[in-house]
Order: sequence, then structure tokens, then C-alpha cells
Amino acid sequence: MKKLLLTCAAAALISTGAMAQSTVVTTTGTGHTAAVQIEPEYRTKIRTYVTEHKIRPVESREKIVIGQPVPREVELEAVPADWGPSLTRYRYVYSGERVMLVDPSTRTVVQEID
Repeated sequence: MKKLLLTCAAAALISTGAMAQSTVVTTTGTGHTAAVQIEPEYRTKIRTYVTEHKIRPVESREKIVIGQPVPREVELEAVPADWGPSLTRYRYVYSGERVMLVDPSTRTVVQEID
């Protein structure tokens, strides 16, 4: 119960800060497998960034999927500030035409942006 209350409080704080910056990020779930919801216009901004900066996809023998850790040999990239202040705590990996948001403390993929 205590964990649930802390998660709800953290989500409320993140949402409040995000709304002040016109980015809505909602964290749902508990533990390390929490999903991050990103508004469509920010998804478009992220995809445009990857295209304009000609980000090369990473290569990995293992498939990179939500809820699983990214292999150690894959380098995590810093999230640019223009993706929104609520996302800068994450890192990202571009793999197979998808941007994957990663929790850097666990290397777990928390969201896929296709």
C-alpha cells in the first residue's frame, strides 16, 4: 500500500511539472516496468529528431523490448532537452525504426516510440 501511494505521489509530481512545460507524461504501473505515456505531438517531435539527426540504429543480437533490460554492449544516449523536461531522466536507444526510452538505473526499456 505504501508503495502504491508513493507511486501515485510521484506520478502526480511528474504530471504537474510536465503540464507546466506543455508536455504530458504519465507514469503507470509499479516497480521498474512502469509505462510512460507521451502525447502525440511529442512522439512526432522525437521521431523528427531521430530523422533529422540521422541517428543510426543500434545493432544487438538480442531483441530490445519493453520491460526488458537493454544488453550491456548497447550504449544508451541522453534524451535531448527539447523532448520535454519530464523525459530527460531517461536515456534512449534507436533500434529497428523505434526509439526506446530506457531507465538508466536498471537499463530497462519503459516505453517504445514507433
